[in-house]
Amino acid sequence: MSLNFMDAGCQTHSSRKKFGLCDDPPPAINPAYIDEANGAKWIAVVINEYEYYCTFTAVDNCIDVRKPSGKPEKRCEGILSYNDTIIFVELKQRGALGPDWVKTAEEQIRVTIGHFERTDAAEDFTEKKAYIANSEHPKFKESQTERMEKFAQETGYILRIENRIILL
Repeated sequence: MSLNFMDAGCQTHSSRKKFGLCDDPPPAINPAYIDEANGAKWIAVVINEYEYYCTFTAVDNCIDVRKPSGKPEKRCEGILSYNDTIIFVELKQRGALGPDWVKTAEEQIRVTIGHFERTDAAEDFTEKKAYIANSEHPKFKESQTERMEKFAQETGYILRIENRIILL
């Protein structure tokens, strides 16, 4: 069974120059979404200077991704897409983070990308990116460059660990 990563029932849209990606605090039961009005809720800020029509497809709490055993799979919050660009997004909120939050977030994105790359929709995008966004603006003791380079080599996706997503 092929997963529908472009399920219209899981989507919100915006073409504003600036909008946010939100996820309810744990225990989250609702899917992540685009918000254009309440900046205090934004975990990731999207800078959309060219006013592209953007679609955010919620994956977590919306698209049923399962392991071969039938158990639910860990997955990222969602996918931001416009034109020929796709961006997988994992949203982390302050207060909900353990010491391995970046590693956990990366694993969630990798799992979701793995499932996505097995669908026909993967061929529709030439620019492939992933973002781990944290509402707290974390300071790292060491550079994440090695992690990001390894991610790109292994997945073909550019990984960024920041909460500002600038659309080019």
